[in-house]
Amino acid sequence: SIWQDVRCDNGYGVAQSLCCGIILSLSFAMACLCRSLNAMIDSFCCDSVDRLPISDIAHVWNLTQALVRRCSEAIEHCFLVLIAAVSVSLPLTFVGIVWSEQAEGEGYQAAVAGLPPFFIACGILDVVVSAAKVSEKCARVPALINAIGFGPGTERARQHLVDYITSSAAGFYVYGMRVTTAVVCRVAYVWTVVGIGVCTRILAVEA
Repeated sequence: SIWQDVRCDNGYGVAQSLCCGIILSLSFAMACLCRSLNAMIDSFCCDSVDRLPISDIAHVWNLTQALVRRCSEAIEHCFLVLIAAVSVSLPLTFVGIVWSEQAEGEGYQAAVAGLPPFFIACGILDVVVSAAKVSEKCARVPALINAIGFGPGTERARQHLVDYITSSAAGFYVYGMRVTTAVVCRVAYVWTVVGIGVCTRILAVEA
Protein backbone atom coordinates (compact mmCIF):
# COMPACT_ATOMS: atom_id res chain seq x y z
CA SER A 1 0.00 0.00 0.00
CA ILE A 2 0.95 3.66 -0.16
CA TRP A 3 1.60 3.80 3.61
CA GLN A 4 4.02 0.91 3.37
CA ASP A 5 5.85 2.71 0.56
CA VAL A 6 6.04 5.88 2.67
CA ARG A 7 7.39 3.93 5.66
CA CYS A 8 9.98 2.25 3.43
CA ASP A 9 11.05 5.59 1.97
CA ASN A 10 11.29 7.17 5.42
CA GLY A 11 13.25 4.20 6.74
CA TYR A 12 15.64 4.36 3.81
CA GLY A 13 16.12 8.10 4.31
CA VAL A 14 16.83 7.70 8.02
CA ALA A 15 19.30 4.86 7.39
CA GLN A 16 21.06 6.83 4.67
CA SER A 17 21.29 9.94 6.85
CA LEU A 18 22.65 7.91 9.76
CA CYS A 19 25.31 6.20 7.63
CA CYS A 20 26.35 9.46 6.01
CA GLY A 21 26.56 11.17 9.39
CA ILE A 22 28.78 8.42 10.77
CA ILE A 23 31.10 8.49 7.76
CA LEU A 24 31.32 12.28 7.77
CA SER A 25 32.08 12.25 11.49
CA LEU A 26 34.90 9.75 10.94
CA SER A 27 36.23 11.83 8.07
CA PHE A 28 36.16 14.98 10.18
CA ALA A 29 37.99 13.26 13.05
CA MET A 30 40.66 11.87 10.72
CA ALA A 31 41.10 15.25 9.03
CA CYS A 32 41.57 16.92 12.42
CA LEU A 33 44.18 14.30 13.34
CA CYS A 34 46.09 14.88 10.09
CA ARG A 35 45.99 18.64 10.61
CA SER A 36 47.32 18.14 14.13
CA LEU A 37 50.23 16.13 12.74
CA ASN A 38 50.92 18.90 10.25
CA ALA A 39 50.89 21.46 13.05
CA MET A 40 53.26 19.28 15.11
CA ILE A 41 55.77 19.12 12.25
CA ASP A 42 55.49 22.90 11.83
CA SER A 43 56.17 23.31 15.53
CA PHE A 44 59.25 21.10 15.28
CA CYS A 45 60.58 23.19 12.41
CA CYS A 46 59.98 26.46 14.27
CA ASP A 47 61.66 25.11 17.41
CA SER A 48 64.63 23.91 15.35
CA VAL A 49 65.10 27.37 13.89
CA ASP A 50 64.51 29.36 17.10
CA ARG A 51 65.74 27.59 20.18
CA LEU A 52 66.70 23.90 19.88
CA PRO A 53 70.43 23.11 20.02
CA ILE A 54 71.71 20.74 17.39
CA SER A 55 72.32 18.04 19.99
CA ASP A 56 68.60 17.89 20.87
CA ILE A 57 67.08 18.02 17.40
CA ALA A 58 67.63 14.32 16.66
CA HIS A 59 65.84 13.30 19.89
CA VAL A 60 62.91 15.63 19.23
CA TRP A 61 62.69 14.38 15.65
CA ASN A 62 62.58 10.79 16.89
CA LEU A 63 59.60 11.63 19.07
CA THR A 64 57.88 13.52 16.26
CA GLN A 65 58.26 10.84 13.60
CA ALA A 66 57.29 8.09 16.07
CA LEU A 67 54.08 9.91 16.90
CA VAL A 68 53.32 10.48 13.20
CA ARG A 69 53.88 6.79 12.45
CA ARG A 70 51.81 5.64 15.42
CA CYS A 71 48.87 7.89 14.49
CA SER A 72 48.93 6.73 10.88
CA GLU A 73 48.93 3.10 11.99
CA ALA A 74 45.99 3.77 14.31
CA ILE A 75 43.72 5.04 11.51
CA GLU A 76 45.04 3.14 8.50
CA HIS A 77 42.21 0.56 8.57
CA CYS A 78 39.51 3.22 8.67
CA PHE A 79 41.42 5.26 6.08
CA LEU A 80 41.44 2.43 3.56
CA VAL A 81 37.83 1.38 4.21
CA LEU A 82 36.52 4.91 3.67
CA ILE A 83 38.46 5.30 0.42
CA ALA A 84 37.14 1.95 -0.81
CA ALA A 85 33.58 2.89 0.13
CA VAL A 86 33.75 6.16 -1.82
CA SER A 87 35.42 4.48 -4.79
CA VAL A 88 32.47 2.10 -5.07
CA SER A 89 29.60 4.42 -4.12
CA LEU A 90 30.28 7.33 -6.49
CA PRO A 91 30.15 5.32 -9.77
CA LEU A 92 27.07 3.46 -8.55
CA THR A 93 25.42 6.76 -7.62
CA PHE A 94 26.11 8.14 -11.09
CA VAL A 95 24.68 5.01 -12.72
CA GLY A 96 21.60 5.22 -10.50
CA ILE A 97 20.98 8.84 -11.51
CA VAL A 98 21.20 7.97 -15.21
CA TRP A 99 18.95 4.93 -14.81
CA SER A 100 16.31 6.95 -12.96
CA GLU A 101 16.36 9.60 -15.68
CA GLN A 102 15.99 7.04 -18.45
CA ALA A 103 13.43 4.77 -16.77
CA GLU A 104 11.18 7.05 -14.76
CA GLY A 105 12.19 10.61 -15.57
CA GLU A 106 13.16 11.20 -11.95
CA GLY A 107 16.74 12.29 -12.56
CA TYR A 108 16.33 15.37 -10.35
CA GLN A 109 15.24 13.33 -7.33
CA ALA A 110 18.06 10.83 -7.95
CA ALA A 111 20.56 13.70 -8.19
CA VAL A 112 19.37 15.09 -4.85
CA ALA A 113 19.70 11.60 -3.33
CA GLY A 114 23.26 11.46 -4.70
CA LEU A 115 24.37 14.56 -2.79
CA PRO A 116 25.34 12.71 0.43
CA PRO A 117 27.90 10.48 -1.36
CA PHE A 118 29.30 13.60 -3.00
CA PHE A 119 29.74 15.33 0.38
CA ILE A 120 31.34 12.18 1.78
CA ALA A 121 33.75 12.08 -1.14
CA CYS A 122 34.72 15.71 -0.47
CA GLY A 123 35.33 14.93 3.20
CA ILE A 124 37.50 11.91 2.45
CA LEU A 125 39.39 13.87 -0.20
CA ASP A 126 40.21 16.41 2.50
CA VAL A 127 41.55 13.59 4.69
CA VAL A 128 43.71 12.19 1.89
CA VAL A 129 45.15 15.60 1.01
CA SER A 130 45.90 16.36 4.68
CA ALA A 131 47.65 12.99 5.04
CA ALA A 132 49.73 13.68 1.94
CA LYS A 133 50.74 17.05 3.38
CA VAL A 134 52.21 15.26 6.40
CA SER A 135 54.56 13.27 4.19
CA GLU A 136 55.44 16.32 2.08
CA LYS A 137 56.34 18.37 5.14
CA CYS A 138 58.48 15.55 6.52
CA ALA A 139 60.31 15.38 3.19
CA ARG A 140 61.18 19.09 3.40
CA VAL A 141 62.60 18.96 6.93
CA PRO A 142 66.16 17.93 5.87
CA ALA A 143 66.45 20.94 3.56
CA LEU A 144 65.37 23.23 6.41
CA ILE A 145 67.86 21.74 8.86
CA ASN A 146 70.62 22.01 6.28
CA ALA A 147 69.90 25.74 5.88
CA ILE A 148 70.14 26.52 9.62
CA GLY A 149 73.39 27.89 10.97
CA PHE A 150 74.12 26.31 14.35
CA GLY A 151 77.46 28.06 14.81
CA PRO A 152 81.08 27.39 13.91
CA GLY A 153 82.33 23.82 14.10
CA THR A 154 78.86 22.23 13.73
CA GLU A 155 78.94 21.55 9.97
CA ARG A 156 79.77 17.86 10.35
CA ALA A 157 77.14 17.32 13.05
CA ARG A 158 74.57 19.14 10.91
CA GLN A 159 75.35 16.94 7.91
CA HIS A 160 74.97 13.81 10.04
CA LEU A 161 71.65 15.15 11.30
CA VAL A 162 70.43 15.86 7.77
CA ASP A 163 71.41 12.36 6.63
CA TYR A 164 69.69 10.83 9.65
CA ILE A 165 66.41 12.69 9.05
CA THR A 166 66.50 11.84 5.35
CA SER A 167 67.10 8.14 6.01
CA SER A 168 64.28 8.02 8.56
CA ALA A 169 61.77 8.52 5.67
CA ALA A 170 59.13 9.86 8.02
CA GLY A 171 55.62 10.45 6.77
CA PHE A 172 52.05 9.21 6.78
CA TYR A 173 52.02 5.47 6.02
CA VAL A 174 49.08 3.21 5.17
CA TYR A 175 49.98 -0.48 5.27
CA GLY A 176 53.63 0.35 4.68
CA MET A 177 52.95 2.69 1.73
CA ARG A 178 53.93 6.32 2.13
CA VAL A 179 51.03 8.62 1.24
CA THR A 180 52.37 11.50 -0.84
CA THR A 181 50.87 13.98 -3.26
CA ALA A 182 52.21 12.00 -6.20
CA VAL A 183 50.59 8.80 -4.92
CA VAL A 184 47.27 10.58 -4.37
CA CYS A 185 47.32 11.98 -7.91
CA ARG A 186 48.10 8.58 -9.42
CA VAL A 187 45.36 6.83 -7.45
CA ALA A 188 42.83 9.55 -8.33
CA TYR A 189 43.73 9.28 -12.01
CA VAL A 190 43.43 5.48 -12.09
CA TRP A 191 40.19 5.53 -10.10
CA THR A 192 38.69 8.14 -12.44
CA VAL A 193 39.58 6.13 -15.54
CA VAL A 194 38.26 2.89 -14.04
CA GLY A 195 35.09 4.56 -12.77
CA ILE A 196 34.30 6.13 -16.14
CA GLY A 197 34.95 2.81 -17.88
CA VAL A 198 32.69 0.87 -15.52
CA CYS A 199 29.86 3.41 -15.77
CA THR A 200 30.11 3.48 -19.56
CA ARG A 201 30.07 -0.33 -19.74
CA ILE A 202 27.04 -0.64 -17.47
CA LEU A 203 25.07 2.03 -19.31
CA ALA A 204 25.96 0.49 -22.67
CA VAL A 205 24.71 -2.92 -21.55
CA GLU A 206 21.45 -1.51 -20.25
CA ALA A 207 20.90 0.52 -23.40
